Amino acid sequence: MTDKARGSFDVTMRPGPAELDGAVTRFELSKTFHGDLEGTGTGVMLSGGDLQAGEAGYVAIETVQGHLGERQGRFALQQFGSMHAGSQALHYEVVPGSGSSQLAGIVGSLHLDIDEDGTHNYELDYEL
Repeated sequence: MTDKARGSFDVTMRPGPAELDGAVTRFELSKTFHGDLEGTGTGVMLSGGDLQAGEAGYVAIETVQGHLGERQGRFALQQFGSMHAGSQALHYEVVPGSGSSQLAGIVGSLHLDIDEDGTHNYELDYEL
């Protein structure tokens, strides 16, 4: 049976050292989740292309530690995103095998909507 968790998160991104002779930009990210998922996330994002022109792509892995409903534990999220010709595509998946403690065995995907004011709203569809 699939469950849903909804809420928002705050995100902070800090530039890190560039990779591959500057062709790949690195960011360290931290998040605070609110709502059905209460906790923190930390991760690393790598991007290529021209972010300023809106023509780019990125991949990221982050670990999330906290409470999902009544369960406590940790799991990882894998992100894949791209921007081209004014549109964006974003895909989040729970990394299989990454769950621990009461979140062991978690699988699923996360959908993200960003409001005009910059609020990041998530909907996590998951199974345990």
